[in-house]
Amino acid sequence: MDIRRATCIIIRKDGEYLIGTVCYSTELRWSIYAYDAWRTRRKDDAERVARKVGGEMMLFNPIVRQIKAM
Repeated sequence: MDIRRATCIIIRKDGEYLIGTVCYSTELRWSIYAYDAWRTRRKDDAERVARKVGGEMMLFNPIVRQIKAM
C-alpha cells in the first residue's frame, strides 16, 4: 500500500475534529480524536466545510499517525 494515498484532509476547530452532523439535525458532532474525523481527499470539499464551520484544514495520515496544518 502506498502510504501517501492514506493521507486525507480533516477539519479541526478549538482542538476538536469534525465528525459530521447529528441525524435529522444541523447540530455538528466533534471529537478529540482525529481518527473519528470526517475525511476527504478533495480540497474543494474540505475548504467549503471548513469555511462553514469556522475550522481549519489539516492533513492527516492515520497509518503514520501524522497531523499537520495544510
